Amino acid sequence: MKKGKILEHELVPKHEVMEESEVKELLDTYKIKKEQIPKIKISDAVIKEIKAEVGDVVKITRQSRIAGKYISYRLVTE
Repeated sequence: MKKGKILEHELVPKHEVMEESEVKELLDTYKIKKEQIPKIKISDAVIKEIKAEVGDVVKITRQSRIAGKYISYRLVTE
């Protein structure tokens, strides 16, 4: 797949790097530590494309026929 086109693919959900204030709110809401968030590697194609860095938290929004919208979070690691 050509560079820049991966984010446009219909099966690739929306990925967004979260602001620090949003991450703090997420951690406070779920009473967790940043290290407890599921991980995603810096080498992931979408992570490279959105220029996320190690330590960033990425919000992934998927469309679901059952749930409507499903949001998950990933911590970018080496």
